[in-house]
Amino acid sequence: MRLRSLLFVTLLASAAAQADPIDLKPFKATYNVEWKGMTAGTSVLELRPAAGGTYLYTNTNTPHGVFRLALPDAIEQASTFRVTDGQVVPLTFRGSDEKERPIDLTFDWTAKRVTGTAKGHAVDIEVSEGAQDPMSLQIAALRSLASKTLQGSVWMIDGDKLKDYELRQEGTAQIETGIGRLDTVIYTSKRTSGDRVTRTWVAPALGYLPVKAERVRGKKVEFTIEIDSIDK
Repeated sequence: MRLRSLLFVTLLASAAAQADPIDLKPFKATYNVEWKGMTAGTSVLELRPAAGGTYLYTNTNTPHGVFRLALPDAIEQASTFRVTDGQVVPLTFRGSDEKERPIDLTFDWTAKRVTGTAKGHAVDIEVSEGAQDPMSLQIAALRSLASKTLQGSVWMIDGDKLKDYELRQEGTAQIETGIGRLDTVIYTSKRTSGDRVTRTWVAPALGYLPVKAERVRGKKVEFTIEIDSIDK
């Protein structure tokens, strides 16, 4: 079962500021997760300052019910990044893949390479400016959305491979959430060569914090994540 990797890769979230996207605000948000119509667990996203002017962004997924049989009690993915000239620059990424193999990656922007381990072997990949990891991509995409400069395409390191993702703004909608009725902006993301689309609803009034996300393959919704509470 790939619930863990699906959540941390496709759940897009950040605390992008409004007037000045560089002004990231610490937050902790809890989401309820449904997998193919079943209650699967909770997902917690937290952004906080770290040493040397960097940020730590984590996603902890806790499975419930039958999903505990397939996944550990808690799964965490974490990205350390900095913001330079308005751009999100990932520094490290830690987590594990769908087979419980650890992922431990470090970005060397002088050499323009990502090194470390993933999928049970060493990783050494050349990257260009603007490349992201699965968590820092969430921050970068939503900061761009807040400043109305959403990129159409971005490279992301996914385990031991570099993949191209397409980002598109879809429109607006007012939706009911666990924290009330909110006006939202909707955008989608997908691998350039993939057939799965992740649709995300973000609330401008909450600093473009995501309040709902779903992944769709064809006409079938595979999972849905909806906000339950937020602590800023």
